[in-house]
Amino acid sequence: MNRRTFCRDMLAGGLALTLARPSGAASGTSGTPGASGIVAVDTHAHVFTRSLALAGERRYAPEYDASIADYLAMLDRNGLSNGVLIQPSFLGTDNSYMVSALRQEPKRLRGIAVLAPEAEAATMRDLAEAGIVGLRLNLIGRPDPAFGTPAWKTHLARAKELGWQIEVQAEARRLGGLLPPLVEAGVPVVVDHFGRIDSALGVADPGFGRLLGFGAGGGVWVKLSGAYRNGSGEAGQQTAREAAARLREAFGPQRLLWGSDWPHTQFETKASPAEARRDLDAWVPDAADRRIILADTPTQLFRFDR
Repeated sequence: MNRRTFCRDMLAGGLALTLARPSGAASGTSGTPGASGIVAVDTHAHVFTRSLALAGERRYAPEYDASIADYLAMLDRNGLSNGVLIQPSFLGTDNSYMVSALRQEPKRLRGIAVLAPEAEAATMRDLAEAGIVGLRLNLIGRPDPAFGTPAWKTHLARAKELGWQIEVQAEARRLGGLLPPLVEAGVPVVVDHFGRIDSALGVADPGFGRLLGFGAGGGVWVKLSGAYRNGSGEAGQQTAREAAARLREAFGPQRLLWGSDWPHTQFETKASPAEARRDLDAWVPDAADRRIILADTPTQLFRFDR
């Protein structure tokens, strides 16, 4: 059995869970849309096929397809009205497959691209017209960018001009150095997967503590997503529960987001969208707060209202 088969099985399980819930809503969602009319936004997912050219430097290569059609079907099965596609690191700076999805569903989807800091302004404008709303910095296994160089200053200035955000995936211990120059550049900053907490330390991770400190300002958002990337089994779940509570206290629901992390790359057999959505109900018991996290905040941040 390959990973594609596993993904199908997990999606089928998600379908069964969804059918057991009240019509028109995912678990714990009242079905009441946010102010924009959007019910729920999945802010973290990837699409790709095995036929696409892979980046020369990569940590992972998929053995299955996670197509645009597959993703849209997953949204429908789980009561999710909209989605944000994140360029996977193994595709490098070739954002074309993701862009094709955005052009196919311009009202339903937005995207976060990967670009070299030398990218031309015209390229970035073209991507913005296609539905790209930000840049991704996946820094796992990579050095910190030299944000003080002319190339990066220009790159960030162009992102700010377009109204884009910067999404950061990096170990929590690095966030204290990475986030300040981005906040100072005046771009919204979105931190992936609870801040990638050290699984051995849990919420005692000093880097996570520094991330909480950014809650006092107004320029950083955090995704409640990919809990399994911060630890496995019950220990990982406990970290997610504790981290979610502390993030809610520090940032409030207005600067938290939820993502399915579909198709759960490298964790395909251990996760499903239905489980990810159900986890949010446990992490955020208040339905009004969940509506803010699922609909109100992502509608504005990812510009679904335009």
